[in-house]
Amino acid sequence: MENNDSPNMEYNTSRSKMSISEYGRNIQKMIQHIMAIDDREKRNQLARATINVMGQLNPHLRDVNDFKHKLWDHLFIMSDFKLDVDSPYPVPSPEILTRKPEQLEYATNNVTFKHYGRHIERIIEKACELEEGEEKEALIKLIANHLKKSYLTWNKDAVTDEEIAEHLAILSNGKLTLQHDVKLHNTSEILSKNKKRKFQGKQSGGRGHQYKGRKNH
Repeated sequence: MENNDSPNMEYNTSRSKMSISEYGRNIQKMIQHIMAIDDREKRNQLARATINVMGQLNPHLRDVNDFKHKLWDHLFIMSDFKLDVDSPYPVPSPEILTRKPEQLEYATNNVTFKHYGRHIERIIEKACELEEGEEKEALIKLIANHLKKSYLTWNKDAVTDEEIAEHLAILSNGKLTLQHDVKLHNTSEILSKNKKRKFQGKQSGGRGHQYKGRKNH
């Protein structure tokens, strides 16, 4: 049997590991070639040309702030920080690869009731600005019903209309009042609909799985 393997054929297992695979093996080889050049001016020239190619290969980086700086950082990272060229930006150090990202601070502490979310609080702020009248009363009822649905979705416990009215007053700093004669959606109906939606979701997933199974036979 004839052996078709070429002595020059490369296998992934024998290739050096790429630090940033998005640029491809050829860019990695180009960087290694630049590192072996003694002439510094020629290294600089080829490094700038490589940066331009890297930018063309990853046009999405143009949406990143200071994308040229990002490309130069990637160039040094792919050279294992051994490339000696004149960069228009500060040369990064290997520590950037092990540096832990700064923890993001979320504004959840400012949300009075986390199960209602920040969006409903903004709607309440807008409702407070409306003039008194039927439109405002209708919006208050709509908001109260939304609060009740959200409460039952996340807490799964019974809640009275009086409690929802109290939460509305707290969220609006006392500016919105739910009238005593206003009836909100029935608690049992909301819970029933929530269970029905979950059941239908599970059934839909199950039927999809069974259909795939029959199709593959």
